[in-house]
Amino acid sequence: MLDVRSCATLSEAAGILSGDRQAVLIGGGTLVMRDVNEGRLTEGTLLHVTDPAFRRIEAGGGRIELGAGVTMGMILANRELAFLHPAARAIGGPAVRNMASVGGNLFAPAPYGDFTVALLALDAQVVVQAGFGSGRATPLEEFLAARERSGSALVTSVQLSRPANPGDFHFRKISRVKPKGISVLSIAAHLPLTGGRVAQARLAYGAMAPTPIRARGVERALEGKSLDAGAIQAAKQAALEGCRPATDAIASEWYRREVLPVHLGRLLAGNSR
Repeated sequence: MLDVRSCATLSEAAGILSGDRQAVLIGGGTLVMRDVNEGRLTEGTLLHVTDPAFRRIEAGGGRIELGAGVTMGMILANRELAFLHPAARAIGGPAVRNMASVGGNLFAPAPYGDFTVALLALDAQVVVQAGFGSGRATPLEEFLAARERSGSALVTSVQLSRPANPGDFHFRKISRVKPKGISVLSIAAHLPLTGGRVAQARLAYGAMAPTPIRARGVERALEGKSLDAGAIQAAKQAALEGCRPATDAIASEWYRREVLPVHLGRLLAGNSR
């Protein structure tokens, strides 16, 4: 039997999660309620957090903090977060975006989790609170690598730096059904330019591995280069390094491998298609 319990503070929720293996946090419910409705989750306690900090957005300066309960709709309504709007708009239709949360997206299995791909390209950190202690910031890449083992801790927020030039950040979701189909794959890239050359590039893929991953081969291919045809061709040749895409109802592994370099090249060339 499932119980529902409201927690007035983040510490209360983190304490319960640490002490009760059958407790599950429910944010927007787009993932958890699917498991409930389909009978995969029938025992335990669903935790609902009412602490205002859980849905707080601090985006006025160079450092941005998004509460884990912040929804895609809240991000789309915030002008300070305009550079994240393409990634937030890629999450389902309007009804889903008004429920789907930043924290929930971190746990979404492939081929979902497109917003997390954008956060990974922006070098975000995840603030995790275990028990009644204080939160600890963890690099998102490290968090994703240990995601399946983090069920007893509470994700309270995500922190990231605002791109100095929002035009340096790019996001592309490839799906068969427009505009809200499930991802064939997604690509996010932060490509700051110094003297016309790429400096400290960060690229990430979604649906090309069990969790969002860095495209390190592409990062190396672009570092210190102008975004010309030669650099883009080198990036396409390195595109598949580290990829382990799955075959699912949306696309086969073969198809994902075939189309990734094509769409990466279009993104780097500034082609909107």
